Amino acid sequence: MPEVTYIEFNGTEHRVDVPIGSSVMRGAVDNSVPGIDADCGGECACATCHVYVEAEWLDKTGLPEPGSQEAAMLSFAAVSQPNSRLACQIRMREQLAGLTVRMPEGQH
Repeated sequence: MPEVTYIEFNGTEHRVDVPIGSSVMRGAVDNSVPGIDADCGGECACATCHVYVEAEWLDKTGLPEPGSQEAAMLSFAAVSQPNSRLACQIRMREQLAGLTVRMPEGQH
């Protein structure tokens, strides 16, 4: 299984094996990683799984399509940045083994 590193706002790291096909959000929730609230359960409807994708991974994760539901939800996220993504919209695949994401200070 590919491993994802989740970094809390305070710098605490959590390394988690995330099954292929599962979302980065689901990996965090299933392993009790703090900082990913996932209030909507992964339906791209709340922006409480907002993460910052490390620069070296952006070419593999991509960015939200302009005008997409994800882009709209990120407009409601606290402190959105150019590398912001919703973790529920990043599906694990082998090419993402080693992915690192950081959480914002808060999700609301």
